[in-house]
Amino acid sequence: MLERLIALFGSPAPRDEETGDQSVRRAAAALLVIIMDADGIREPEEEVRLRANLAGRFGLTEDALEALVSEGKAAAAESADFYAFTSVLKRELEIEERNDFIGMLWEMAYADGMADELEDNLVWRISELMGVAGRERVHQRQDAVARLGVSLRPRREDDESLPGPR
Repeated sequence: MLERLIALFGSPAPRDEETGDQSVRRAAAALLVIIMDADGIREPEEEVRLRANLAGRFGLTEDALEALVSEGKAAAAESADFYAFTSVLKRELEIEERNDFIGMLWEMAYADGMADELEDNLVWRISELMGVAGRERVHQRQDAVARLGVSLRPRREDDESLPGPR
């Protein structure tokens, strides 16, 4: 019976390790871009942080880094939700790696020195989807603030740097 099912559907394709690595890279880049763009303002510091995080995490050449940044931006723009990205990272990364990735998201959120409620909420939602505990999320947030050496200030409604009508 099993032989007939295998013959009917074919044997499972062997897992392509490079494809798994590339899907992790793409998912990570897309989520970092989503956080970067959440407040509607793309600051130069955020672009620098995006590249630094991706280069540091994946050890990419300059050309490969630029290709991944472009791919991440396109994937983020096309996506309707986070699940396609978070499910890849949850499946492919160990819990310690997922915890570290949440730290990268916090670094991206705070790269501009501002505490934005939407960015905070997105990191919370992404960490929940990736199975990262609340305590670890808070710990990663504190570590990211310390690593960046920023004194966060909340973004206010009357902040001139906000887009849109006042």
